[in-house]
Amino acid sequence: MKLQQNTRLALFSLLEFAADPQRQIPAAEIAQKYDVSSHHLAKVLAELSRVGMVQSVRGVGGGYRFVGNPRRLTLMDVISRFEDVLPAEGNHSEATPVGLALASVLSEIDAIAKASMSSITLETMLRIIERQQAASPSQASSKSKAKPATA
Repeated sequence: MKLQQNTRLALFSLLEFAADPQRQIPAAEIAQKYDVSSHHLAKVLAELSRVGMVQSVRGVGGGYRFVGNPRRLTLMDVISRFEDVLPAEGNHSEATPVGLALASVLSEIDAIAKASMSSITLETMLRIIERQQAASPSQASSKSKAKPATA
């Protein structure tokens, strides 16, 4: 599944915030870590703040902090804020037997992906991150400095 940059930034940011929910993290710190524009990230964080997933803290030592529930917030909750998750409208070529068969298979793949994303919480993601860092501490620290791969 290919996600738009805004969606990936929202997921990266939420996971950073949820990993240390008491800490207020400046947007510039996340922008630098993921090598993105602070201005672009600010738009994403404004949306996350608007829907109550993060809280903006102004002033010296300000930034953003996670205010959601990592046990309940799923990847799909975040993805659906930034992506069109409704089924694509069919076209005339899908009226053929081949088109109908292909549309059926693609629809099933979409449903599986949505179900998977709906079952994975931020807490689950944080546990996966912890396991990966524990399994390879030197690799995890070098990856945190590197630009993430785009899906």
